[in-house]
Amino acid sequence: MPRFTYSARDRAGKTVTDTLEAPSRKDALRLLAARGLQVSAVNETGAGAGPARQVVTVDTRVITLSRKQRLPFLEALRDLVTSGMSAGEAVRLLSVRIKDPGLRLLSVGLWERLSEGAPLSRAMAAFPAVFDSSTISLIQAGEATGSLADTLERLIAHLNEQRDLRTQLLTALAYPCLLMVVAGGLVLFFLFFLLPRLQALFNSLHGELPLSTRLLVAGSSFALHYGIFFVITAVLGAISLWRWRQTDAGREATDAWLLRVPLAGPFAVSQTVLAFSQTLGVLLANGITASEALRMTERQIGNRVHRRAFHDATDRVLEGEALSTALARTGCFPDLVLDRLAVGENTGNIVPSLREIARNYQRIISSQLNLFVKVIATVVLLAVFVIVGFIAFAIVSAVFKVSASFKLG
Repeated sequence: MPRFTYSARDRAGKTVTDTLEAPSRKDALRLLAARGLQVSAVNETGAGAGPARQVVTVDTRVITLSRKQRLPFLEALRDLVTSGMSAGEAVRLLSVRIKDPGLRLLSVGLWERLSEGAPLSRAMAAFPAVFDSSTISLIQAGEATGSLADTLERLIAHLNEQRDLRTQLLTALAYPCLLMVVAGGLVLFFLFFLLPRLQALFNSLHGELPLSTRLLVAGSSFALHYGIFFVITAVLGAISLWRWRQTDAGREATDAWLLRVPLAGPFAVSQTVLAFSQTLGVLLANGITASEALRMTERQIGNRVHRRAFHDATDRVLEGEALSTALARTGCFPDLVLDRLAVGENTGNIVPSLREIARNYQRIISSQLNLFVKVIATVVLLAVFVIVGFIAFAIVSAVFKVSASFKLG
């Protein structure tokens, strides 16, 4: 049986170098993974080895996974690792047991790389569509410190918080969108179905219509004949604006406009503070160096104006300036946030300050979303009442005037 020399790290983080016998290199790697070792290198030293077998790897281009499927995989991996399995054995088990076809294919791809001696972080790096650089760096830090289970727990908590925020945002927008759809349908029903029939009735009576009714009829006629051109223009304009926003200049310009819009501007600031505090806190808590953590946090900031300002602040921090002082120069962060950061810097432990900021801004964003929903709902309802009221007034006044002129006649 072939003999293999290996170098690996045990669960305590100690480097182990030894030999073992196994039918093949892949079997040797499986044996080492079952022992809870993180393999660095495996080399065959025996003379009885047959011809090298070609390793079939999963082409990452055929794996059609979105970023949202990262969380279920990490949760399944966390459950197995915390039960005492090594990361390699957990991934191997997932590649066999997991039911979702996409996640199973992902697990197979990861296991193929792990079975060749790659650490989990490097195997994940082969799937950039699923795992971003922050996730990979956190896993790498967990492997280096021997605290992969704790790292997975913190990472999953962070991803759950981000998912809850996105869900809350979509839920908050659903009600105003429904109101606008219903209001638009009601107005279109009046203008294109009910009003033409009433107009035909008024014309048959040959009575003079009041000003409000004439305006309503003229508006309805204009919408019937030229409304499609306005719709096409609006759609083309929206598409052009969306495509322009995909460019760097367009994204930065529209993000700058967004910051000047009431309600939307403060909400964008709160999102930036939350993304900054959540991401930086998780990265620093898991042993990522300050310089690398700041650069990773920069990529998590959605607003381009704030991202550019944060990039400049990071440059000043790397030159030796305090983080709170550097962020104060950007003008993007509230004073209370800067004060809390300064307290954390003065005590030598900024992570608790970042976590407290993240908790507070989760509550602030929830309050802002509730306010946003109330304002949008009120505006939509008010607009509907005004339009429907005007239509009703125009119709009723026309009926009374035509009836009066018919009696006089």
